[in-house]
Amino acid sequence: MAVGTLALFYPVFLPMGAAAIVYTGHRALYVDWRVLLTQFLTGPGRTSRILLLFFLVLNWKSLPLAWTVRIFHSFVYHILRRPKQLPQRALFHYSVTSSRTSLLETDYNIHKSNSTYFADLDVSRSHLVTHLLGPGMPVIGANATNKRVRDKDGNVVTGSFGIGLGAVFCSFRREIGPLQGYEMWSRILSWDRKWLYIVTHFVVKGKVRPTGWDGRRMGPTRSRVQKADGSGETVDFSKYVVATAISKYVFKLGRFTVHPALVVEAAGLLPERPGEGWLGGETGTGTPEELSEMDEEGEWDWTKVEAERRRGLSYAEHFAALDGTNSLFDGGEDGAIGSFPLG
Repeated sequence: MAVGTLALFYPVFLPMGAAAIVYTGHRALYVDWRVLLTQFLTGPGRTSRILLLFFLVLNWKSLPLAWTVRIFHSFVYHILRRPKQLPQRALFHYSVTSSRTSLLETDYNIHKSNSTYFADLDVSRSHLVTHLLGPGMPVIGANATNKRVRDKDGNVVTGSFGIGLGAVFCSFRREIGPLQGYEMWSRILSWDRKWLYIVTHFVVKGKVRPTGWDGRRMGPTRSRVQKADGSGETVDFSKYVVATAISKYVFKLGRFTVHPALVVEAAGLLPERPGEGWLGGETGTGTPEELSEMDEEGEWDWTKVEAERRRGLSYAEHFAALDGTNSLFDGGEDGAIGSFPLG
């Protein structure tokens, strides 16, 4: 998701999309679909047409503009269907998105090509961020009115709101076969002064269900205690994970970097924090430092949020440290292997 995409979505893309739908519907009224379908299925060359249609259906997600449709579908879907208020516990809950490997995503090893995971990650992250943080984005975007974001001198920051993808890491454990279904489980991992970190697990489809859904009921759930094969041992859910990715997002007002906690707070997902709040302290992520034990059954307060944020940050910091590898590039000072075509 590029910086400025969301800033253009409401005033530009949404009206254009609505106009296109209206025009398409208007034109469709003048088509005799029964005659058209009969000619398609029975006319000369029907076998080729049917095979082509079958191929397109199996590979729709790899067709031109399909990625754009998938991304903007996530925006529209959550604008129309998101509950008015999510519980604060939802902050670290998973967003689940299903997909299937198309034939055009299959490489010469006869499994899903590693490069295609990143397009799926775009879609999964869009669902998560739009659903969780959607209500907070207009608040930050209208900062001239709401005055949530200020620079170091205390001046109100203005500019168009946008989200930028800073980096993606993906670890592959097992392959996904052609036409095989899978699920992407994405959640907020942590955040620091600049970056919001998101972890996404690619999971075998249908093997794992959450214990419940926030807001609308969207499918079956499992009991909180799930046993494996009657043995009395808790299921190791990691055995269903085929790949795991970590991504980091930055929020912008113009060229000014917005602290992620401001966006999360504007979405109503941060409990009140004493002292200097969520932006205080040397790290810019709040004080005081004392934390209580996380109690899943207790009240969801700032100590539990901070404990979970720190737990995720212990992984995210290693990922963030890889930014330093940019300095390793020396421009081939000691030479290069060669320059090759068809890159």
